[in-house]
Amino acid sequence: MSGARLIERVRGLAAGGDRVVIGIAGCPGAGKSTLAGRLVEGLAAAGLPAVWVPMDGFHLADVALEALGRLGRKGAMDTFDAHGYLALLRRLRAETGNVVYAPSFDREIEQPIAGAIAVPPGTRVVVSEGNYLLADDDVWRRVRAAMTEVWYAEVDDDVRLDRLTRRHVRFGKTRDQAVRWVAEVDEPNAALIRATRDQADLLVDIDALDLTDGHAATWSRGAGRSG
Repeated sequence: MSGARLIERVRGLAAGGDRVVIGIAGCPGAGKSTLAGRLVEGLAAAGLPAVWVPMDGFHLADVALEALGRLGRKGAMDTFDAHGYLALLRRLRAETGNVVYAPSFDREIEQPIAGAIAVPPGTRVVVSEGNYLLADDDVWRRVRAAMTEVWYAEVDDDVRLDRLTRRHVRFGKTRDQAVRWVAEVDEPNAALIRATRDQADLLVDIDALDLTDGHAATWSRGAGRSG
């Protein structure tokens, strides 16, 4: 599916006037964040004001993970504040008359940052990406229900694993530490996530999209503008 068709799909969902929340699920390193950022750019260019609100803002802080004994597997399902994320999604759907503030995640320090993202009243679309949006667990099923649609981003596994390893190195791990983390933490999580693939509303082939910087704005060409 092309970027322009993704824009058209969201336009159709927004036609009723309600705020749309698009979730993007997928394995670690699949390109979810890149797709979310480019989609927001393309939607804005098409006349649909959009904001990216990552699920990673609901990572538990390291101090909490250490107290829980979970720091060594940060990124697993139980290392997120799923109930807090659900509460925010419900606010984003319901509170369209005031600014709603959401947390971000700073990869430089690997910590969530409270109140870093403003979602103003004029926002038509919220795009949120995360690993577990399709998980078959009570709170995550409610997360899924709070979203308009959830897409699944997929990419060649060799590309994904190389990208993931290089990302860990870029943010402070040695090459050996990165390889071990991917094998012992990321890939067990990926197996769980991959099992949810068939629950998605749409499968997005990341390899088929041009996700280079600045290109997503061209997705709106030929798609018209929101009236």
